[in-house]
Order: sequence, then structure tokens, then C-alpha cells
Amino acid sequence: MFVIAGLGNFGKEYENTRHNVGFDVIDKLSEEENIGVLEKKHKAIVGKGIVAGEKCILAKPLTYMNLSGESIGEMVNYYKVDETTELIVISDDISLEAGQIRIRKSGSAGGHNGLKNIIAHLGHEKFIRIRVGVGEKPKGWDLADYVLGHFSGNERKLMEETYSMAAEAIRTIISDGPDAAMNQFNGRKKTEEN
Repeated sequence: MFVIAGLGNFGKEYENTRHNVGFDVIDKLSEEENIGVLEKKHKAIVGKGIVAGEKCILAKPLTYMNLSGESIGEMVNYYKVDETTELIVISDDISLEAGQIRIRKSGSAGGHNGLKNIIAHLGHEKFIRIRVGVGEKPKGWDLADYVLGHFSGNERKLMEETYSMAAEAIRTIISDGPDAAMNQFNGRKKTEEN
């Protein structure tokens, strides 16, 4: 069984913001796989279903970004998954261009407070994560204002395509393993394929 968790903040004001791309990928995957993400448990909104032939829990933590580890730690313990191979976390990344994703099997939080909190709760950095590029913060902008800002119309279309690519990467991780997914998706930009 896999726990697939997208990071974000709940509330209307956070919808379609750069910081919520993890939620948006979960929404895309749930739509494509016909899995309702509606049940409230483990400090998250969750849905159970089959992805790439495996049982999966899709989750959007309700703890707000900076406390994501509370929810994810609870799920990992409850479902007794091996967090080094059966946990996939999706988060935003300002060091990647919009339209890019990067898959890693471990690593630091890279300044991301949601990942930092997950690492603190798990006690290690070894879990699969998909970082979704939202583009670099413009000069002179406050980081919080940027990541909590909304995508423009053109960016939104690109991001929708990127969410589909991230959902495909999740299926590849489950069916073929993270190394195969890294080879296939890391460095690939959605704009190059169109």
C-alpha cells in the first residue's frame, strides 16, 4: 500500500496558489483514477483506491503546510507503510521552473517548511518526494507573498499540464519504481513536449 500526500493549505484563499500544487496534483490523480478524496481522518482529507494496480491512500493534510508531518506521520503509522518506499509526498519548489517536476528518494527539506516538518516527524529524510516547479520568486518579492500568490492564466494552463505529468510520474513510481520515474521525468519540461 502507498500513501500519496500532496502538501498545501486548506481554505478558499489558498486555492490555485503556488504553495498548493501538492493538493492540485492529488486532485488531478483522484480525478484521473476516479478516487473520491472526501473522508476526514488522520488530520487530512483522504481517499482510498487503486493506482497502477496497488492500493493507495490519497491525502491532503489539514494541518496547514508547516505542520504536514503531524498528519503524514499518523498515516504512516496507522497504515504501517514503509515510508522509505511506500510514501510519496508532493510539494511546490521555487528552485524549479514552472512546468518542471523533480523526483527524489531522499534529501533535505531545501528550505521547505512542510518537508522540514515531515522529516522531523519521521526522524529521517528517506522518503520519495515529487517537487513541482512554481518558478523563482521575482526580485524584491516577499517569499510568503510569492508562494501564496495565484498563477496567471497562462501559468495556470501550464500547471494543469504539469499536474497530469506529476500524476503520470506517481503511476510510474508505483509500477516501475522511483529510479525509472526519475529517469523518465526529471529535467523534463511540459512546454518541451507541446
